[in-house]
Amino acid sequence: MAIRLCGVFILVAASIQDCDGVLRFASYYQDHMVLQKSPERAVVWGYGSEGAQVKFTLSGQYQQKISQATVTNGTWRVTLDPVEAGGPYNVTAAVQNITAVLTDVLFGDIWLCGGQSNMLFEVSQIFNASEELKRAAHYPHVRTFMATLAQSKTEQTDLIDVQIPWSVPPLYLSGFSAVCWLFGRDLYDKLQYPIGLVESCWGGTPIEPWCSPRALQHCGLLQEAGGGPKVNSVLWNAMIHPLLNMTIKGAIWYQGEANTNYHQEKYNCSFPAMIDDWRMAFHQGSGGQTALDFPFGFVQLSTCEKKSKSDAYPNIRWHQTADTGFVPNPRMQKTFMAVAMDLPDEKSPYGSIHPRDKQDVAFRLSLGARAVAYGEQDVVFRGPFPSQILSTPKYLKITYDQKVSVTPSENIFEGHFTSSTAGDPTRPSGDAPNTPDWLSHKPDSWTCIWVAVVNALTPSHSFIVPHCTDKTPSRACCCPSTLALREAVTRFDLRTAPKLLAVNLPFLNKCQFGLVR
Repeated sequence: MAIRLCGVFILVAASIQDCDGVLRFASYYQDHMVLQKSPERAVVWGYGSEGAQVKFTLSGQYQQKISQATVTNGTWRVTLDPVEAGGPYNVTAAVQNITAVLTDVLFGDIWLCGGQSNMLFEVSQIFNASEELKRAAHYPHVRTFMATLAQSKTEQTDLIDVQIPWSVPPLYLSGFSAVCWLFGRDLYDKLQYPIGLVESCWGGTPIEPWCSPRALQHCGLLQEAGGGPKVNSVLWNAMIHPLLNMTIKGAIWYQGEANTNYHQEKYNCSFPAMIDDWRMAFHQGSGGQTALDFPFGFVQLSTCEKKSKSDAYPNIRWHQTADTGFVPNPRMQKTFMAVAMDLPDEKSPYGSIHPRDKQDVAFRLSLGARAVAYGEQDVVFRGPFPSQILSTPKYLKITYDQKVSVTPSENIFEGHFTSSTAGDPTRPSGDAPNTPDWLSHKPDSWTCIWVAVVNALTPSHSFIVPHCTDKTPSRACCCPSTLALREAVTRFDLRTAPKLLAVNLPFLNKCQFGLVR
């Protein structure tokens, strides 16, 4: 169950130092932008002389009646009637004979893209960058915008600056987030209506600066000594809070590397708390137009060190799911996840922590979005999931809802196997059958579900796993089943991290799991 974070957002221009009374739109309302389509209602706001009556007109594909707003505390604000996907439109704000006009405005879905350096990673840096940039010209209805990297000790009403204005690709696209762009492009291929992408991220940052004080307080995270973009809430203040008035469809997130050695143990609280808080904040900031449970997708991290024995990345992957092992789950509803464990890039010129294959990452995110955000019934966005556990005195028979296969791989940083869903080569591979070196040193943490698939070289729905004895010749075995064990197994998802294999439940200490030598 999601935590409840209480707060009221009153966004006033008093905090904007450059409010000069001139009629204008807020920083992220520009020519070529995308506004949120129906059934939600887009919010448009800006600045003007105190008490002035601002007339607002939307003209284009469908003429809307003129709306009117009064400038209060230096700002005016209009909530449009629902507008179907399409365009272009002109958006006009007028006070007497003074006008401010936005041209070539489309209506579609707005997705916010946040995180650290792997979200910041640019289109120009990925594999086949030249071809991707050429291809972008065929997507004029996928528009991009990027906030400038900025930090603030107090919550800002508007962005301090804009790095990339709303643009029609391929203009400025080479410096835009690759994952964000490719995600939006993949969505457009399916939806065939405008997509607006808002990038707001900063490399090398932990989650704490992206969280509001409310979320941090919920997790008991106090400010530590230091400065720069790692200080609590400074990026929330400058790069997220200013966007709250905007109606959005959802958000995607690529972050966690910086928390492998910073408040790692708190990530199972801070990450879901941030999601809850962002949802509440955008809902209230948009006057209820952004859904209170808007869809939130994220990338499950791959370690950057080959043959790593560290628990750091497995721990973060486990915490990314609120210690459940898969999403959506009861604590993290309407979330979706893209696995990246099988996509390492040892030879990346930007360091192995920055793999260049962002196409697969974005496509996997788009599969999750299609299922969770858009309710597409036939899209498969998770790996095989146990559908039945049959226990006998001699073995467990585990049946999955999809066929499972496992093939050797030398490319995985944390092991030697990859899994896939049989019969669908386009499906992203899961990560469970990767045998990390750190796990081989902890044989008592293996679970039956792990060994059930580790030798699954032939695609199959079901696997029989014998109970371990001193005479068991197979490397695949498990301890006698218990109710608790069966419950743990049913919660296992092959698309999740190896850390899940060491299910952190007390009863596991009573069983002996692992290899039989």
